[in-house]
Amino acid sequence: MKDKIISKASNLFLKLGFKSVTMDDIANEMCISKKTIYKYFCNKEILIEETTETGLKQINQTIAKIVANNHNAIEENFEIIKMFKEMFNSIETSPSYQLKKHYPEIYQKLISQSKTECHSMFQQNIEKGIQEGLYRNELNIQSHVYFYYALISSINENIVSEKESKKLELEALEYHIRAMATPKGIIELEKHLKTPHL
Repeated sequence: MKDKIISKASNLFLKLGFKSVTMDDIANEMCISKKTIYKYFCNKEILIEETTETGLKQINQTIAKIVANNHNAIEENFEIIKMFKEMFNSIETSPSYQLKKHYPEIYQKLISQSKTECHSMFQQNIEKGIQEGLYRNELNIQSHVYFYYALISSINENIVSEKESKKLELEALEYHIRAMATPKGIIELEKHLKTPHL
């Protein structure tokens, strides 16, 4: 039952917003009593925290599957961007923006949990791109990891519209890759920028 509540709450939070959805809304949607929800979650903040942690785990698992598919480094980045776009396609307001505005403590905890994962993923991608001849050999990897993370974080924290956020994330990815790419990498980048599903 706990997993079902998390799943339903997650859908409602993403569709209607973390602030707007009440425990009554979740109970009504599931045709259960509010008391049942409180049996597992003593308040809405705990439910939001567990929901976002579960969502983060699912995202990390999906990214790991993409990485395991052995795409080249640039294609891998675009597959991850595509995954995020599909995952949040029907959402109007950026979940990160909502959390930061209405539940800053939960947001900060989530950021601290995801930062290490993000840095590791960005570093592995850059190292892979260098080996493939898509990124330049002489790159300061840690600097580029830091710059890209700062860009993506700023977009997610400050842009209200999820659609605008995803558009800017794609432009940030292009900016990031162009700063690192070899001529071979630029050709690969241009190929993916022409892909209509982005």
